[in-house]
Amino acid sequence: MGGEQEKAPETAQSGLVGRSIDEFVHQLRGFTDRARSLAGAVPARLSLPSLPSPPGAMSAAQLRAIAQTVSAQRTSIAAMQAQLEAFDQQMAVFERILDPLVEWSATWARLEEAVGDFVRPNGSDEKNGS
Repeated sequence: MGGEQEKAPETAQSGLVGRSIDEFVHQLRGFTDRARSLAGAVPARLSLPSLPSPPGAMSAAQLRAIAQTVSAQRTSIAAMQAQLEAFDQQMAVFERILDPLVEWSATWARLEEAVGDFVRPNGSDEKNGS
């Protein structure tokens, strides 16, 4: 019983789709019949413009151009990723170089402070005397 209930919505849905397609085909046939009858009524001296190429060929050319654009953009993204990876590696090296320099600079600052206090034992008197 459960299988029959599941098939019922599918059948109803496929019937609806089938009816929609049939209606579309019927409308399309009606349109083409009316277009043919109108084309027969058009004076011979009035010519209809011709398409530069079949619509299918235009679509294929457009899709080919889109595919080439997407491929080019993906190649560009890959190149940017490679550049960013190289830049990240350079920053890592720079960071490793800076760490000892920062430590050396802090040590030098402490040494200058200690030597400054040693050379000018009464540094506050000199400031007041000047």
